[in-house]
Amino acid sequence: MDYGHARREKLERLLAKTGVDAMLVTSFTNVTYLTGFTGDDSYLLVGKKSAIVISDPRYTTQLQEECGSLERHIRPPGVEMVSAVAEVLTAGKVRRLAIEGNSMSVSLRERLAAVAPSVEWVTTAGAVESLRQVKDRGEVGEIRRAITQAERAFAILRASLRPERTEKEVADELEHNLRQLGAKGSSFPPIVAVGPRAALPHARPTAQKIGESDFVLVDWGADDRLYKSDLTRVLVTGKISPKLERIYGVVLKAQVLAIDAIRPGVTAHDVDSVARGHIEKEGFGRNFGHGLGHGIGLEIHEAPRLARNNHEPLKAGMVVTVEPGIYLPGWGGVRIEDDVLVTKTGHEVLTSVPKSLDESVLS
Repeated sequence: MDYGHARREKLERLLAKTGVDAMLVTSFTNVTYLTGFTGDDSYLLVGKKSAIVISDPRYTTQLQEECGSLERHIRPPGVEMVSAVAEVLTAGKVRRLAIEGNSMSVSLRERLAAVAPSVEWVTTAGAVESLRQVKDRGEVGEIRRAITQAERAFAILRASLRPERTEKEVADELEHNLRQLGAKGSSFPPIVAVGPRAALPHARPTAQKIGESDFVLVDWGADDRLYKSDLTRVLVTGKISPKLERIYGVVLKAQVLAIDAIRPGVTAHDVDSVARGHIEKEGFGRNFGHGLGHGIGLEIHEAPRLARNNHEPLKAGMVVTVEPGIYLPGWGGVRIEDDVLVTKTGHEVLTSVPKSLDESVLS
């Protein structure tokens, strides 16, 4: 199925409401979403029932293989992209052009305006990204595959964890496992944080050894060609202290409550509030300093955001992380994260790594 064609048709309908002749897509991620082309240094002009990729000779074969039905304008060596864009705009008689305000630099816009002075520029924000929020069947399938790779890689890692291993060694091994299992790599540099370092939500792996504390936080995901996954678990490497048991229980309950609240029509704010409200009730509100979650897809962080300031309703097809956390400087932190699909009738938890405290204990 040509998902790109269906996505471009949705964009065309969106553009028709703005009164523009066409849209120049300059975000390489958005070009990929609308065409299936996985290269870079290429733009896409989407018009009324038309689309043309503007690229260079390096990608001639790749474009043919990945989106051969699309019209292509290959600029010759020595011809700058702005000149190629001007040529395509002139040929298409484009007078009013939408551009991506979140992608196009001021410098690029000024250069384009200089070579295409008759064009009226209409700045947009998030037009393609709004479409990307709701995943189609093919996208959900690719996310499921990225989740499977991440879960298998973590299972292999868990079986090989030793007290003398450092955070960095564990992170490197996890990324190696992902590649061995067919992933392009990690969705982001894996976070491996021992004990007190787990109080840093974005801790970078260091030479600290796994056995130097009673628990370790691991945040990781797989990049399967294009689509990403994102998970977090806390593994108990020593004794379960009363404090760890207490905080882990609060975070897990907050996550379960939030996931149960996910369904079409419920706002992102409301889902965040469910988890945040429980954590605040238990006395740790000040120690949960980030949003509850975010969308995943072609990028590891994309819309929608599960956060207090997002009052947009959830829609079937959205895939979001749910990752409440409590962080206590000097002691450590607990975060539990799963990937959740919003379905027509509710939700489906796509991830399946065990997360009860007893199941998190390493033998």
